[in-house]
Amino acid sequence: MATAKKAAKKSAAKKPAAKKTAAKRPAAKKSAAKKPAAKKSAAKKPAAKKSVVKRKPNAAFMKAMQPSTVLAAVVGGMPMPRTEVTKKIWDYIKKNKLQDAVNRRLINADDKLRAVFGGKSKVSMFEMTKLVSNHLK
Repeated sequence: MATAKKAAKKSAAKKPAAKKTAAKRPAAKKSAAKKPAAKKSAAKKPAAKKSVVKRKPNAAFMKAMQPSTVLAAVVGGMPMPRTEVTKKIWDYIKKNKLQDAVNRRLINADDKLRAVFGGKSKVSMFEMTKLVSNHLK
């Protein structure tokens, strides 16, 4: 019997709650109408300016390294940073039109670059940096 009384109380409690939600619905629409106005005022506020910090280059990339004799035939024999070596290799590739026409990520090696690339005739630009780093000390 105790469960029947609880069930009766629950069903009685649910009915008034349904009436309350019906009464609250128009109020919800009013509050929804107020929200866009709040968004507009937030959009008018100026954004905080971030301070621009200039990035420092990594010291390991800027360290002058001596190219091997094979690599020196392409970039020169003077010690230079890795970044400069990569720039000079790309200058050589563009000057001699060694970049593949269909797949631009591939480099078609000529005789000088084939020695640098370990005998490979085609190398991807991502693999190139790995193979070049073997020739720097």
